[in-house]
Amino acid sequence: MTFGFAPSSAASTSMSSMRSERSADSVNRPTRLLEPAEWAAAGIPLLRNPREVVSGLHTRHRPIPRTAVVAVLDPEERLRASASFTRRESAMDGWTFRNALLSQLRRVIPHDLRRRTPVRTAVLLYCREGDTRWTEEDGAWMWGLRDACTLHGLRCGAYITMTRDGWQVLGEDRGGRRPSVGSVAEVLGGGEQSAPRTGGAATEMLRRAAAR
Repeated sequence: MTFGFAPSSAASTSMSSMRSERSADSVNRPTRLLEPAEWAAAGIPLLRNPREVVSGLHTRHRPIPRTAVVAVLDPEERLRASASFTRRESAMDGWTFRNALLSQLRRVIPHDLRRRTPVRTAVLLYCREGDTRWTEEDGAWMWGLRDACTLHGLRCGAYITMTRDGWQVLGEDRGGRRPSVGSVAEVLGGGEQSAPRTGGAATEMLRRAAAR
């Protein structure tokens, strides 16, 4: 003869709540990410003038929180292509971010997979709430950027965050207070004080935007 006890309603509710919490935690925590130490060890090439790149992308795309801007630069750090999109997925997963970035890269520029060594570099600017310190979401974007670059024949370049406090190149001690999320973008054809220096990535971006 076998004896058993039916779980109480309180116990059933508690078990259901625990399962829901575990499920929500698995959705909200990235499953593929790079820690800051891993990113630093990857040998990511430095931008010669990150402020020009950031200012140019901010002027061109005017991103808001949850917006990702992926850009492809040539060896002279001139912009060759860029695209922006809003993160809509609830899951913060590097695999999902990789697929989104790869889709944008395929849309705006041919791959370089036939080259033995990558020539062009992809950088990623991501706008979010919070401060400029590394988060697990940043780690998932780093993983996604590195993998997307490999699959598109590009060098993996800088990962840059932009918040209301300013911008920061993660893994480097370089950043600034402007531009920032919510700041006014530079006006095309503005005065000398607001114009970027000539010959840089921002200049090329503004020239292309003005021609459209």
